[in-house]
Amino acid sequence: MKKGLGFCLGASSVSVAIVEYNGVGFEVKQSSSVFHQGDPKVIFTRLLEKYYQSDMSVVVTGRKFRSLVALETISEPEATENAFLELIPDHDDFSGIASLGGETFLAYTLDNEGRINNVVAKNQCASGTGEFFLQQIKRMDLTVEETIEIAKDANPYKVSGRCSVFCKSDCTHALNKGTPKSEVAAGLAYMISEKIDELLNKVPKGKILILGGVTRNSVVMNYVRKSHSNIIIPENANSFEAIGAAIYGIKKGIKALSSLENIIIEKSTSFSYHQALQNFAHKVSFKPSKRSKAVSGQRCILGLDVGSTTTKAVVISEENAEILADVYLYTNGNPIAASRECYARLMQQLPDDIKIIGVGTTGSGRQISGIHAMTEGVVNEIVAHATAAVFFDDEVDTLFEIGGQDAKYTYIVNKVPADYAMNEACSAGTGSFIEESAYETLGIKVTEIEAIAMNGMKPPNFSDQCAAFISSDIKTALQEGISKDDIVAGLVYSICLNYVNRVKGNRTIGKKIFMQGGVCYNKAIPIAMAALTGADIIVPPDPGLMGAFGVALVIRERLALGLMDEGQFDLQSLAGREVSYRKPFICYGGKEKCDRRCSVSIIEIEGKKLPFGGACNKYYNLKGEQSFDYDKYDYVKRRHLLTFDVFAPERPLGTNPKRVGINASFHTFTLYPLFYNFFNLLGFDVVMPDEIDSEGIERENTSFCYPAQL
Repeated sequence: MKKGLGFCLGASSVSVAIVEYNGVGFEVKQSSSVFHQGDPKVIFTRLLEKYYQSDMSVVVTGRKFRSLVALETISEPEATENAFLELIPDHDDFSGIASLGGETFLAYTLDNEGRINNVVAKNQCASGTGEFFLQQIKRMDLTVEETIEIAKDANPYKVSGRCSVFCKSDCTHALNKGTPKSEVAAGLAYMISEKIDELLNKVPKGKILILGGVTRNSVVMNYVRKSHSNIIIPENANSFEAIGAAIYGIKKGIKALSSLENIIIEKSTSFSYHQALQNFAHKVSFKPSKRSKAVSGQRCILGLDVGSTTTKAVVISEENAEILADVYLYTNGNPIAASRECYARLMQQLPDDIKIIGVGTTGSGRQISGIHAMTEGVVNEIVAHATAAVFFDDEVDTLFEIGGQDAKYTYIVNKVPADYAMNEACSAGTGSFIEESAYETLGIKVTEIEAIAMNGMKPPNFSDQCAAFISSDIKTALQEGISKDDIVAGLVYSICLNYVNRVKGNRTIGKKIFMQGGVCYNKAIPIAMAALTGADIIVPPDPGLMGAFGVALVIRERLALGLMDEGQFDLQSLAGREVSYRKPFICYGGKEKCDRRCSVSIIEIEGKKLPFGGACNKYYNLKGEQSFDYDKYDYVKRRHLLTFDVFAPERPLGTNPKRVGINASFHTFTLYPLFYNFFNLLGFDVVMPDEIDSEGIERENTSFCYPAQL
C-alpha cells in the first residue's frame, strides 16, 4: 500500500490530503483545509507533524508560498490535472476546471484527453474572490456559516463589484439606511457569482469542475447554477490540489522524508525596503492656512465639494476670496444629506444676515447637489482643483490629487488644465485604502498614521498592492518581526506607488508640483510621494478644501464676468430643503440613438420632479433648457464617417467579384481607407462584419477594450 501526503499552500489557507494507492486506484483517506491568517509556515508545520508517517511521500503545491519549503513541489495546474484524471469518472465529458481561491479565480480548459491545455484568468483585481468575501463579512461581524444561513433566502442588495473599498462603502451605506444584513450578505454572494459567471463564460461548453474554498459558500454556488447548470463540485473541492500533489508523489515514487528538521526555508525577509520617510521631509513644503472673520451683510460665495467619501464646503468673500467659514465631514453615501449638514454647520460660523450671491458644486456628487441647491454653478473637479492651485501660485504646472476613493493627475499649461488622468476601478492609491488597511489589520486610526509612519526607519515595500490582498502582506511582515512603525510607513509608500504607477504613469512632471486632497493632512503621504518621484512638492493651505475653494473661485469669476446671474441663497432654506425620490426609469436613447439603457433617477424638490443620472448630460441639459447639435460635436462619429464612407467610396465591380474580409479591430480603424482602396481597385469586394460573434468573445483569455473589442 503506497501512501502520499499532499499540501496546497494557498493565499488564505493550507489544505492537506492523505491518499493511498491500493493497486487498482487512488483513495482519499483524509483531507481538510485550515485558514493560515497570513502565517502559512506555522500551519503547514503543525499539519505536517500531525499527519506525516514514515512511509509517506510528501509533495507541496501552491503559488508564492510553496517556495517556503525544502520539499518536492509542483505547480497548481499539474496537481489539479493529476487529481482530475485519477478521481473524476467520465472526465472526457468535461470542458474545463475552475479554481475559485482566496486571491485568484482561474479556469483551465481541457483537451480531448482531459489534460489542461490553457489557463484563463480573471483580471488582477481581487474583487469577488474568497479573501474579498471574508473581508466584507468580517466588517459586518459575521462568520462564513452565519452569512450563508442568513443569505440563503434573502433578496440580494446590489453592491459594487469593482473594488473591496468601494464594496465596503456600498455595504456600510446600505446598513446605515436600515437594509437588513441578510440582504447585504446575499448581495455579496450574488456579486461574486457574477464574477464567476464571467470566468465560466470563457470556458468551452460542457461540464465544468469547480474547485476552491468558494465552493463551500452554497449561496454563491446556487446563484452560479442558475446560469451554469453544468457545474460539478467534487466532494473534496477545497483540498483538490493537495490531493493531486499526494497522487503525484505516489506516481513518481517520491521517497519518504528522513527527518522533519529544516523543512522550512528560512529567508531573512520577504520584502525589499524603502528609505525612511524622515530622510525626505525637507523636499515637501506645507503652506499655512488663513481665515478671516465674516462681517454683517458681507457679500459671499459658497463652494461645495461633494466627494464619494467626504463632503467639504467653504464660504469666501466676493471682494478678495478670503475663506470666512468651512466644513469637512463624511458623505456617508448620501450627498444631499451631507450637503444639508454642511449648510447647517456654516450657519453656525456666519452672521445671520450674510449675503450669499452664488453657489458652486463640484465633486462626484456635484450634479445632484447642484439640483438640490438650485444653482447653475456645477463645475467638474479638474477645473475646480486647478483654479484653486493657480490662485495660490500661478506658476504651478502639475497637480497630484488624492481623495477618499479617487486619485487624479492634472497638468496645467498657461493656468489651464491640459492633461488629466485618474484611477479607474481600483482604490489602492486612495485615502480609503490606507485608512482601511491600517485600522482593520493594525487597529491604527487614520489620525495616528502620520506620527507612526514618520518613525519608521526601514519601511517594507508592499508594492502597489490591492486593498483585498494587503492584509496578508501585513501579517507576513508582523511575523517576520517588522515593527508597526515600519509597516505603516510601508503602507504610506504603497498608496503613493499605486498613484505613480497607475495614475500618473509616464505623464510629465513639471517644474512646480502641488499635492492636494484630504490625504495631505497626513504629512507622511506627500513626503512619500516626494521620495518616490524625486521632486520637490508643495502642499497648499487646506489641501482637503481645494475643490470647494476652487469651485467658489470659479463662481466668483463667472459672476464678475457676467457669465452667471447673481442669486440669493439662504443657508437656512438650503439646510431645510427636503427631497424625495421617485421611481427611476430606463433611458432608451432617443434621437441620440444611445443603447446604454441607463437607469435615470427622479428626485422631487419643492414639488418639482427632476430627472437625474445616466452616463451623459442629457437630463442635466434638459433641466437647464440647453440643447445641442449632437452630430456637429460627435467627432468620433464624424471620423467614423470619413474612414468607412467618404474615403472608402463604393465603385462598380464586375459580376461575381471575389471577396476580401477585413476584421473590425485594431488598425482597421485607422488604415481602412488604405486596405479598402487597395483591394477594391484590384476588383475585390471588401466586406466587414456586421455584428460581434459571441464565440470570439468567449475565446478571450483576458479583458480587451476598444478597438480590440467593440
